[in-house]
Amino acid sequence: MKCDKEYNGYLFDQLELIDRIEKVAKQCNSIEVLDALAKERKYIERKLYQNPPLAKNE
Repeated sequence: MKCDKEYNGYLFDQLELIDRIEKVAKQCNSIEVLDALAKERKYIERKLYQNPPLAKNE
């Protein structure tokens, strides 16, 4: 379903952005930012890999 692909694409875009921010936070040794990003990653992955999926494959 197109809606699911768009939604998943949006979530993958968010994960990619978190990856880029994490890279900078690691260079600056910003523990608080890294902790916050880890939580956000967890929330996004929960949505992305939820069971049951958003819609049934038809």
